[in-house]
Amino acid sequence: MTAAGGRVTTRPLTISDRARVESMTRAVGLFREEEIPVAVEVFEATAARNDTYEGLAALRDGEVVGWISWGPTPGTLGTFDLYWIVIEPSCHGQGIGTLLVDEMERLIAGRARLIIVETAGRPDYESTRDFYRRRGYEAISVIPDFYAPADDKVTFVKRLHCGDV
Repeated sequence: MTAAGGRVTTRPLTISDRARVESMTRAVGLFREEEIPVAVEVFEATAARNDTYEGLAALRDGEVVGWISWGPTPGTLGTFDLYWIVIEPSCHGQGIGTLLVDEMERLIAGRARLIIVETAGRPDYESTRDFYRRRGYEAISVIPDFYAPADDKVTFVKRLHCGDV
């Protein structure tokens, strides 16, 4: 894919991406300090290629400019959670998030019937919620004050068409 600024490719996450992933995740400026170690832990499990998480890095000119992690939801048939997606702030609006979500959906096609995304309801997350809406995700629930006072949890779902799942 060619996004603004040059060609973007994807590859599986590797443990050598850790420092870049952590610095990018911090640089976004939306995540609370206690969320950063959670993101790094999920990244590490994803990079280890365990049975719980799958994921990708987005690269431009050899540098990681985004990452995504997802996996099957335990105890469900064909439901997947999108756990984390982070794009380098200087690359926002350049199609990298769309590339990562599209590639995730392609990779889980035939295995997934639902994708679930949970995100914050704060005003500074409005562009994040719009991102999901533009990609066919529907907000189906809001839990007030879930993450913190005045920080709701908004759950999005996207139904995928798949044969046997």
